[in-house]
Amino acid sequence: MLQLHQRFIQSAKRFPNRIAVYDKATMTDYSYSKMLIASLILKEHIGRIKGKYIGVLLPTGVGAMLTILGTLMKGKIPVMINYATGAIENCRYAREKCQFKTIITSKKLLDKLNLQPIDNMIYVEDILAGVGLMDKLKAAMISKLPFKVLLGMVHSGDISEISVILFTSGSEKEPRAVQLSHRNILHNVNAFPTMIPLNETDVFASILPMFHVFGLTVDFWLPALIGASMVTYPNPLEYKTVCQYIREYKVTFVAATPAFFYGYLQKSEPGDFASVKIAIAGADKLPDKVYEGYQKKHGITILEGYGTTETSPVISTTYPGSHKPGSIGRPMPNTQVRILDINTDKILGPNQEGKILVKGDLVMEGYLHDLEETSLRIRNGWYDTGDIGLMDEDGFLYHKGRLKRFVKVGGEMVSLVKVEDLLSQLLPEDVICCVVDVPNPTKGADVVAAVANGDFDMHKVMKQLKKELPAIAVPRQFYVIDDIPMMASGKVNFREVEKICRNKNNRSN
Repeated sequence: MLQLHQRFIQSAKRFPNRIAVYDKATMTDYSYSKMLIASLILKEHIGRIKGKYIGVLLPTGVGAMLTILGTLMKGKIPVMINYATGAIENCRYAREKCQFKTIITSKKLLDKLNLQPIDNMIYVEDILAGVGLMDKLKAAMISKLPFKVLLGMVHSGDISEISVILFTSGSEKEPRAVQLSHRNILHNVNAFPTMIPLNETDVFASILPMFHVFGLTVDFWLPALIGASMVTYPNPLEYKTVCQYIREYKVTFVAATPAFFYGYLQKSEPGDFASVKIAIAGADKLPDKVYEGYQKKHGITILEGYGTTETSPVISTTYPGSHKPGSIGRPMPNTQVRILDINTDKILGPNQEGKILVKGDLVMEGYLHDLEETSLRIRNGWYDTGDIGLMDEDGFLYHKGRLKRFVKVGGEMVSLVKVEDLLSQLLPEDVICCVVDVPNPTKGADVVAAVANGDFDMHKVMKQLKKELPAIAVPRQFYVIDDIPMMASGKVNFREVEKICRNKNNRSN
């Protein structure tokens, strides 16, 4: 079976003149043949870098895509580094964890983030500036060779080889270095078009960061391997601009986090999403107000998927003809899902809530240099997601929250997600909330709520919460945090919110 970069070459040979990338950061269009030539040129330059791993600190766009392709074509492994928060610290952490030196980055990105370069950083702009006419002619000639001949000129290996190192979000604990093989990502890429009608005529809004598995698989590898077009934009938070590009390029496929979808809903004009056939939310629970908002304003249904970095990412998704509100869909083809009792590990039947375990080619090869954590999370091929959920009698999966987001209060288990959902419904639309726990010496823990502003009737909200929740689950305190810390993926950074709330709680006691 072909590896990812070999499958890309196949796409480029099939659709040479089709636009692969409309890169809105550089205002340049790249056809598949141009992408192939550029990746062959980069392959030669990357070949001069010592070591197996290459750090990649680049925004979503053609530069990041070509760097990944060139790295794989040379038989090396890209290590995708988060630039959205603490970029330099993340570079050092990745180097230490994966034992490499060189990081390919961009002068423009560092300038925009107001960062000073560190040792062994090389700029993609310098690599491209150093490309001579002979380099271009040679790569162009090679790109015209028959597919089978061309395959012999790039790295060839088994699909079990590692294709990328990605880091877990670190929203709950120290980031882990996830090793995803070609087989892992190909599982998702091959399964998607069997559930959702996608082909080379589709146009993807490629807006998610590529250091996030959702962006890497769904916004790059999926469209690139089916020969579709990608409209890339490096900042998904520029909601109005993204909506304009969706309209202008007649985008048919949008994947985003619920937080981003909410932003696009607020800033979009009627008609902006008229061309969109498929819109899928992932990485967090889709609030009802966002789901209903798109139906009302744009007449489209936001589908909901579920996955993890360790599963490449998609485990299940709703899709046209297979959709139940509130569900995260049926498992992907060739994916086994099992629900286990939290305490006994007994396999549970339909509609019984427990731990979600997953098995199949989508499950990672393991955490790099962390055999202990790998063996804790993967047993007999089954990956323990750390999530709580249930499966109904029709095979639809329902996500009930992170096991880490259940807390014991006075000996009883309280779901912070459930409290959060109810609170979100009671608060005004523009008030972001997050529910965490703080230590209590007698009860073990107290539930507290963090809100983005205090512009609401707290007494009224508390009265309603007390009606609908057991006393131990009602937040003991509301803390106003002007900027609730978020991850680059659009998820709340629970670890940071918890720290802030615990500090505020200590000061008030």
